[in-house]
Amino acid sequence: MKGATPLSFEGITAVLRASTTRHLVRVIDTLVTEGITSVELTLTTPGVQSFLEQEASRWQKVASIGVGTVLTVEQAEKCLDAGAEFLVTPALRPAVSAVAVARQTPIGVGAMTPTEVLSAHEAGASIVKIFPAATVSPDYLAHLRGPMPWLRAMPSGGIRLEQIPAWVSAGAVGVSLGSPLLGDSPDTGDTSSLVERARRAKALLGGEEL
Repeated sequence: MKGATPLSFEGITAVLRASTTRHLVRVIDTLVTEGITSVELTLTTPGVQSFLEQEASRWQKVASIGVGTVLTVEQAEKCLDAGAEFLVTPALRPAVSAVAVARQTPIGVGAMTPTEVLSAHEAGASIVKIFPAATVSPDYLAHLRGPMPWLRAMPSGGIRLEQIPAWVSAGAVGVSLGSPLLGDSPDTGDTSSLVERARRAKALLGGEEL
């Protein structure tokens, strides 16, 4: 990985979905200042690959900037060429996993059922993204880890900040946070409330409460 800390998907990954890239620099700068240094941009944001090409070097050595919602080999290759330091898929995409493995790039692979989780692991996932996690509970992950104690898992999709400790206790090595952390900051550029939520998320991850 090119950034300062090895990207193992441990801790908090902030997922930035926006209607434009206009405010992303401000939002990412705020996250990094508050100690959230794993940031997932998404291909659902128009122009995100061009943004990555132009801005990725800004956060070298201080953050890891990756791309999610990657569904095809072409998208994976373009994102990596643009400077993505990790990839994330919403579902099993073995060909995309193969690209990441071949290019020695961390990849989070979306899965839900035990069969999908095992398939994601066998395809080379650096971490299995339990998605959409809001439809299950932390107990679900705890049960998965019974027969698969080696599972490195990260819940994603609708995780509320107050649920972070329960997921960590169930065995998650990290959590993926979208709007419950970011609010509307990616679309408005208003980061005043983001600072407070970022600090609370970090505290909850560490077993504290603000």
